[in-house]
Amino acid sequence: MSEPRTRKDAVRNREAVLAAADALFARREDPGDITMADVAAAAGVGKGTLFRAFGDRAGLLRALYEARLEPIGAAVEAGPPPLGPGTPAAERVPAVLDALLCFKLDHRGLALALEESGSGSPYRTEHYARWHALLRDLLEQIPAPADSDFTAHVLLAAVRADLVEHLAGERGTAGDALRARLAELVGTVLALNR
Repeated sequence: MSEPRTRKDAVRNREAVLAAADALFARREDPGDITMADVAAAAGVGKGTLFRAFGDRAGLLRALYEARLEPIGAAVEAGPPPLGPGTPAAERVPAVLDALLCFKLDHRGLALALEESGSGSPYRTEHYARWHALLRDLLEQIPAPADSDFTAHVLLAAVRADLVEHLAGERGTAGDALRARLAELVGTVLALNR
């Protein structure tokens, strides 16, 4: 009888932790300043609960990032146009990149913290590999630059969190302007081999 309650408590605690972490990353200027103790206190749970559920700060960041990015992932997997599978690849590439840019504009602190976390390269993370593989596969379906693997890396570089933060945060470039510039870049890249 205590097992279902424990699961409910764990689910409730996980949601509270994700909501608290999300709010902290949205408010803090420097996402590197947020500690596991900060998140635990904001969520009303002990640090041990955090470490059991997420392992470490990088695990918490990955879980939060995936939870917040899931609607985009679901739309890409099975959603309607322009992100969904029924859309031609030449239209999906700019739509996917626009969705990622919008996500990073809306969640700048979280995206920056995730891309800066850990000791390894951001290019070796699971989330990066997922988006890179999707773009590479889409690029292979259209007349695009011959090296779809490299082109996918280049296009993803345009929506890196540190670049988005530099342009939107430090230089004050409006989100709509960034989206328009990204669309122009993607259009140019896709037109190179036509």
